[in-house]
Amino acid sequence: MNAVLATGEFDLTEEAPAKINLALHVTGRRADGYHLLDMLVSFSRHGDRLGFRASEHDQFSLSGRFGPLLSADAEAGGNLVLKARDLLRQAAHAAGFDAPAVHIHLEKNLPIASGIGGGSADAAATLRGLMRLWRLVLPEEKISAIALKLGADVPMCLASKPLVARGIGEAIELLPAFPAFPIILGNPLVGVSTPEVFRQLARKDNPPLLFPSQMPQGHGEWIDTIRNLRNDLEPSARSICGDISVLSGLIENQSAIVTRMSGSGATCFGIFADIEQAKEAAASLRRQKPDWYFQVTETIAGDA
Repeated sequence: MNAVLATGEFDLTEEAPAKINLALHVTGRRADGYHLLDMLVSFSRHGDRLGFRASEHDQFSLSGRFGPLLSADAEAGGNLVLKARDLLRQAAHAAGFDAPAVHIHLEKNLPIASGIGGGSADAAATLRGLMRLWRLVLPEEKISAIALKLGADVPMCLASKPLVARGIGEAIELLPAFPAFPIILGNPLVGVSTPEVFRQLARKDNPPLLFPSQMPQGHGEWIDTIRNLRNDLEPSARSICGDISVLSGLIENQSAIVTRMSGSGATCFGIFADIEQAKEAAASLRRQKPDWYFQVTETIAGDA
């Protein structure tokens, strides 16, 4: 645990797991401009971490490898953590609950704007943490509405369990029997514009995400299924950022079972046979690209 959160000065902590798009199919576009997506999503055991404690006045602090990249705009309202705090406080007051001042500390371990839902995961963890700290009892549909207002990925991150998401991300089906996979996350630490990736899509009416007539069972069947899926954003992201092709090739060369880009990039993941193989692969990747981000972790299994 980060030294700041390890001191025990915070009343509670909340994990913000990275969101991994194992598949992302762009199936259409609404009249309001939002793209329709079918996504197979899992979450990793590695992510950001937030600490919460009662305070005389609202405070927000940062640490972690990527914390300095957020500090410039955090207090200017550019941080989803603060937006989540403020929206939940408004809802609490409207429902007759106290929502007193709080010090929130964000340990930022995930790269910024990297296609693995870091900001959305932080917002979702803020909602979960403050619900506990403030002892709020609000209707589930109210929390879901706040989450969606914060961003299309936040409802998924609120669940932080394997799922299929459709629409703009609000129609969620949990996958309780989904297995865990050892993975490597890699990122060249270059920014990729999500709007530009969508603008450069060759087509926006791709085939939907379909499963076999019987849902896959177990590790092997899910691997076969994932192999046959795709990320429709990957070709346009690769054309914008050549490092994505390099990164994907490097991971694939480490004998990954499946290699794919997550979200709109630039993070790519590789699924490996076991965690030891993943650790050896990550060590090799770090030797080849010491300035890039590589993280060994495991996806979170379903509840079954």
